[in-house]
Amino acid sequence: MQKEISDYKIGLLGGGQLGRMLLQSAMDLNLEVAIMDADPNAPCAHLVQHFTVGKLTDYDDVMRFGQDKDLITIEIENVNIEALKALEATGIKVYPQPHIIELIQDKRKQKNFYRSTGIPTADFVLTDSKADVLNYLEMIPAVHKLGTEGYDGRGVQMIRTAADIDKAFDRPGILEKCIDFQTEISVIVARNEQGEVATYPSVELSFHPEANLVEFLFSPADLTKEIEIKAQALAVEVITKLGMVGLLAVEMFLTREGELLVNEVAPRTHNSGHHTIEANQTSQFEQHLRAVLNLPLGTTQMLIPAAMVNLLGAPDHTGSAIYEGLSEAMQMPGVHLHLYGKKITKPFRKMGHVTITNEDMSALKASANQIKNILKVKA
Repeated sequence: MQKEISDYKIGLLGGGQLGRMLLQSAMDLNLEVAIMDADPNAPCAHLVQHFTVGKLTDYDDVMRFGQDKDLITIEIENVNIEALKALEATGIKVYPQPHIIELIQDKRKQKNFYRSTGIPTADFVLTDSKADVLNYLEMIPAVHKLGTEGYDGRGVQMIRTAADIDKAFDRPGILEKCIDFQTEISVIVARNEQGEVATYPSVELSFHPEANLVEFLFSPADLTKEIEIKAQALAVEVITKLGMVGLLAVEMFLTREGELLVNEVAPRTHNSGHHTIEANQTSQFEQHLRAVLNLPLGTTQMLIPAAMVNLLGAPDHTGSAIYEGLSEAMQMPGVHLHLYGKKITKPFRKMGHVTITNEDMSALKASANQIKNILKVKA
């Protein structure tokens, strides 16, 4: 007899804010999720019945956590791949699949995948060291990225002139030619075991100049219908060529010539999809669960335009978090506050986000700037 999804033993690697929001959707579907995270005070720690303290990159910890589960999924890519492969070999479902997480963990492999499968991306060369960058002066201005372990804006360095080469990483990486783009967008796409695919409308991303993190998001992106159709098709092409089951955020550049280039992907729920909780028929978190459980995918129809503002820890502030301007922000129309349960703030740490909904895009952008100026996370 087929097991009911509510009887599935689901394990989630990672107990951060993405897991916290995933749990809210899991409750709607009557799903029980066990979580492992290295931090005993992770945002999810006190929200689930089964929380395990363990290192996500440790083979034994992941094996112990996963061996009694029916399904394992992730909220972060930095996990032990060999353990996930071993669990998968015993018949436990692991989505996204371990070999895909492994490919995406290494930006060098990721970029080579795009090149080998004909997915459009920026020109790049692989570098082995800082000295190696000197062999590719013709690529400058460029971005130097660490092959592995770059996360949330870390592991990325601008090389604008030859004088900047000293800033390059002295580890294996990618030197990627700077793109003269008009906007950076993200398309979230889901795929289940049956190969059913669903995409969300493109969103426009605006990055913090210092932290290299998404600061603002606007949905829908200001694109022509033709470009929007191409962006949706490109996201579907990426997840289909990967053969991935789960949710994939596909970040793209739109060049000034109207060409779309894939920048990077994330095989999980993503910062560029937080607005879907309020703004779309099915949130990215519910969609992730539908995809990995091989359920029918939900409609991604946009209900209302939205903006999302990341709440980052203020520079030079470390300690117990204090939210300045909270009451003022909550009085604004269309404002939906999401705090992540992190007690300690650090410079540029993601402490929460604010989604603003409004039919008027110009009003949305004005409100987003207002939220940025009003709401501060200090210590």
